Amino acid sequence: KKKTSCHAWVTELHRKQRRMKRLEFYSNTANKHFLILKGKSLEFPSELPTVFSALSSFVTNRVKDELLKEIRFYESLTESVEEPRILLIGQIGAGKSSFFNSVNSTFRGHVILQATSGHGDTSVSKQYRTYPVYDGKGGKRLPYVLCDTMGLEDSDYDEGIRVEDIISVIKGHVPDLYEFNPKAPITRNDKRYRENPSLADKVHCVVFVVEADTISLLGKNLLSKFKIIRNELTSIGVPQLVLATKIDQACPEIKNDLTKVYRSRYLEEKISQLGQILGVPISSISPVKNYSTVTEVSLQVDILLLKALQQMLRAADACFDDMKLKGLAQ
Repeated sequence: KKKTSCHAWVTELHRKQRRMKRLEFYSNTANKHFLILKGKSLEFPSELPTVFSALSSFVTNRVKDELLKEIRFYESLTESVEEPRILLIGQIGAGKSSFFNSVNSTFRGHVILQATSGHGDTSVSKQYRTYPVYDGKGGKRLPYVLCDTMGLEDSDYDEGIRVEDIISVIKGHVPDLYEFNPKAPITRNDKRYRENPSLADKVHCVVFVVEADTISLLGKNLLSKFKIIRNELTSIGVPQLVLATKIDQACPEIKNDLTKVYRSRYLEEKISQLGQILGVPISSISPVKNYSTVTEVSLQVDILLLKALQQMLRAADACFDDMKLKGLAQ
């Protein structure tokens, strides 16, 4: 067995990373620690915590790099749409605008606030906005668009965006910067109404944004609105996903260590509960933490955001595949 210093051991792992097929860790009865790398046994140096930290950082950075690569070089499955439109809808304060800011921050390398976000009982976003994301400051435009709307209200009163307006957005009838009127939806009589939208004007993936820490408080009116929208999406063949935000506020264990997001039984139960309430499979729910209370980006937060975005782009691909089968796209 080859014994080496902590620095040399990590260097050895980096050197062999591209040929790495199998990675195993074990301890023997003498309390010595070994790594099996392609059948070769490497004994850990005594600085075990340092090694684990270096290994964890190495693996995590590699995961992020792979996600960034997939998203940066994404190509639509149809010539009619170069940039899939991903629509975020949800209750006021759920984190729709914050998600866009967070994704933008991930690619910028620092926290940035472009879309107006906030808290309270009144929707901050009153317009329909389509936000492109750029690959860093001065970088190229990335191949997707995130769409933001006024928040939904859990009431029967004329507050928040109307369900009719959301459906019009999905079908491509609403232009960018249109200001929603909670008392009356957009109609064909409005000069801003897009009568014959192109495939590129339409939405190709809809994401329901829900706060993970208030799942049990979702009201009947809000769930009824979700159901109406989901039924319409099913009828026109647009994929549906769910974004569970504020997972750190929902689970103290995750707040202290975000790496436990997929190992927390409490969060697993919360996600399962959300799936049952909304009537969606657990695999369609992405847990995330937005950059809403911090000023610096985090590797673990970035990965959750990028995995959610990856799932959205894959859902858009499914939408294009379905359209091709129906003869609606080339």
